[in-house]
Amino acid sequence: MAISKSKKKEILDKLKGALKGAKSLVFVNFRGLKVAEANEMRRALKDEGVSYSVAKKTLTKMALADEKYEGSQPDLEGELALAWGEEDELTPLREVYGFQKKFPQGLKILGGVFGGKYMSKGEIEEIALIPGIDVLRGKFVNIINSPIQRVAIALNEIAKNKN
Repeated sequence: MAISKSKKKEILDKLKGALKGAKSLVFVNFRGLKVAEANEMRRALKDEGVSYSVAKKTLTKMALADEKYEGSQPDLEGELALAWGEEDELTPLREVYGFQKKFPQGLKILGGVFGGKYMSKGEIEEIALIPGIDVLRGKFVNIINSPIQRVAIALNEIAKNKN
């Protein structure tokens, strides 16, 4: 079904606004994704503060052309959707990657934008595997606590041996 010029302009303006505020962006091919799965994904993404929108490839390319990202744009094959976050850089990548693993027959990451650069599918998937900030802080505290804990255990054993 053809879209009127005014509707195309409205969609293009929405995409441009989204790209300006986005910290990261994921290009998704959702061909083969069932409606129930798509609805589940949309709800979960919304709960995490990630925006998700289906867009025509030509309009998406026009919006991306204005942004001047570094590198080369990945091939946008199939039916295209965009997921982006305005608060956290990793959340959109991590969430979409999780749904790609959950629905491998219907959802494929095509690439994305991270740190102002176009990224390939492989690079986006690698970045998506980075743990969240809370997990990283927990690991850091554990590393700092480990030597102290070992000294306390050693002193406790010495005290037991002297008694």
